[in-house]
Amino acid sequence: MKQKTIILTGGGTAGHVSLNQAIIPSLLKEGYKVHYIGSNDGIEKELITQSFPELPYHSIASGKLRRYFSMKNFTDPFKVLAGVGQAFSVIRKVKPTMIFSKGGFVSVPVVVAAKLAKIPVVIHESDVSPGLANKIALPFSSHVFTIFQDTLKYLPSEQATCTGSIVREQLFEGNAIRGKKLCGFTDDKKVLLVMGGSLGSVVLNDSLRSNLPELLAAYNVIHLCGKGNVDTSLESLKGYKQFDYVTSELPDLLYAADLVVSRAGSNSIFEFLALKKPMLLVPLSATKSRGDQILNANIFERQGFAHVLEEEMLSKSTFMKAINTLSKKSGEYVDAMKKAESPKTPAEMVSLILQYEK
Repeated sequence: MKQKTIILTGGGTAGHVSLNQAIIPSLLKEGYKVHYIGSNDGIEKELITQSFPELPYHSIASGKLRRYFSMKNFTDPFKVLAGVGQAFSVIRKVKPTMIFSKGGFVSVPVVVAAKLAKIPVVIHESDVSPGLANKIALPFSSHVFTIFQDTLKYLPSEQATCTGSIVREQLFEGNAIRGKKLCGFTDDKKVLLVMGGSLGSVVLNDSLRSNLPELLAAYNVIHLCGKGNVDTSLESLKGYKQFDYVTSELPDLLYAADLVVSRAGSNSIFEFLALKKPMLLVPLSATKSRGDQILNANIFERQGFAHVLEEEMLSKSTFMKAINTLSKKSGEYVDAMKKAESPKTPAEMVSLILQYEK
């Protein structure tokens, strides 16, 4: 029997790649040949080629879809058209039975090309309100899966299903001892993990570092500060470990953490939920995003999973006050998270996706 092929796409941020990373091993186990279509310079290329060097990776042109005025709005449509042609060429060559799209700007030309090639497309939306790329992709898709039940009100009922969260199995292979050893922590202080994501880390970095003397009196601090944001003048501080970016080490660092401070991207917060980590969420402000992280954070706060500090209210003093609140109420958050629905496994998600193959 000829081996079946599936194409995955999605990129622009780590959140648009992480689910694809999670399901690739299950697809390979099912006997599928997996190809990936992404941009040439996006984070998806680095993440996929490093994690799965054996996978064919196809780079295409990708224009950014902006909600604001920019001269590039007049030129980027031509990049999208070029990307459609390039994606169509890849699709015709590898002959996939279906395409799975995680969203992001690079996915748009792939989804359009799939429609032209009459290949079924399944898309996935992680946030409460659909992103612009997925809104554009919706008419070209067979089905869309969501994490949040609230997302279904934005989508045609016959075309959408809420699956709940999907968490990669490697996440549960973390080890707290390995994580602390990696950071050089040798005492019994609680561990605070602060991460800003691939975008929007600067204000979190500043708030954390301005409070370091007080924080280090009570905590060991793991700081995922973003590429190019390591402060070499702080590297000798005992109990403070900086990383610009981590991949395979993240499960160990999460297991080592007692408290987490993060932006409110849905992939990350559901991983914290799965590991029962009390979290302080500082969502990207509406002026810096389309407001999706605010919706994500508010839902988690209503369910008792997290404490939320709006970015507009973030300062040296409010950051420290929020950390203290998180610490005091950490037991309440853990109790609430224990009652939450268990996440789906990647294998379960793959079974749902493959229902729509050609």
